[in-house]
Amino acid sequence: MNDTPLNDTRKAELLSTTVEHVDIRSFDARPIIDSMGKMSFTSRDLARATRIYNTMLEDKDCTIFLVIAGSTSAGGCMDLYAELVRSNMVDGIVATGASIVDMDFFEGLGHKHYQALEIPDDNTLRSLYIDRIYDTYIDEEQLQDCDHTIGRIADSLPAGGISSRAFIREMGRYLKEHGKKENSLVKLAYEHDVPIFCPAFVDSSAGFGLVKHQVERMKEGKPYLMIDAVADFRELTDIKIKAGTTGLLMIGGGVPKNFIQDTVVCAEILGHDDVEMHKYAVQITVADVRDGACSSSTLKEAASWGKVDTALEQMVYAEAGSVMPLLASDAYHRGAWKTRPERRWAKLFA
Repeated sequence: MNDTPLNDTRKAELLSTTVEHVDIRSFDARPIIDSMGKMSFTSRDLARATRIYNTMLEDKDCTIFLVIAGSTSAGGCMDLYAELVRSNMVDGIVATGASIVDMDFFEGLGHKHYQALEIPDDNTLRSLYIDRIYDTYIDEEQLQDCDHTIGRIADSLPAGGISSRAFIREMGRYLKEHGKKENSLVKLAYEHDVPIFCPAFVDSSAGFGLVKHQVERMKEGKPYLMIDAVADFRELTDIKIKAGTTGLLMIGGGVPKNFIQDTVVCAEILGHDDVEMHKYAVQITVADVRDGACSSSTLKEAASWGKVDTALEQMVYAEAGSVMPLLASDAYHRGAWKTRPERRWAKLFA
């Protein structure tokens, strides 16, 4: 990187406006959701999806999984997801590594995401060590601090296989002791015993830090830590078997969506023929079915595999950052979470 004063000034200009994350407590979306329920198209879909989520919260037997793919955390929904954990509105999380590491853990360390007030040439951004997510910027030097912190956490743990859930719990412990942000999803999940699974964990800054950890240990002739994706699947299936009734609140699709849905099939393979399909399911996505998929199957298609019941499911075809604040605010202000029992599923693996 060329650290000339001109470049320093230009970088400071581009990283001058931080992304401010929405606070679902600060506004009451119930009136607009009620009005949308009397409309048509995506508005009515969103209102029905919100009703289904509220029904999950009202069902005292229901374990709720928050499933996140995409960049909504960086785009302003980070505190929203954290509030769902703080207010006992979700019991487990399945997400991409980027959502958990590059976005939430990254901000937990004290770093920020920035609004791109202009989109200059991406080669210019590279020369300034600025990474771009659509219209959001990240300081690459700060992101590398995240990479190295992951490596240090790995260095502090025993060698051998470990699930992403167990490793992310250690990340939460680290933020509790050294973090600089109260509203960190990773930190709050640690404090509330909400397990987080990242089935493609190394597809993130965690990957760089863990590779560095392994390479350095190999040079020293020492054993190293590994992320065991099979353990992730086994542990998540254990929760599904013991939970019984389950509901899914899914943002995006892809690997996290398929991973949580597959727990039903895995339970059956293990001999639990009486395991319930996921009773409730909401998916918010901009993907569609024209290419034979929907960033993993539609919810109705998933029923053919025995994964999701079709009675209480709703697809919402919308950009999640524009509708999740409404859904979550509505559910927060209706208050069903206040009388929900805490699951604390992370204690299952203590």
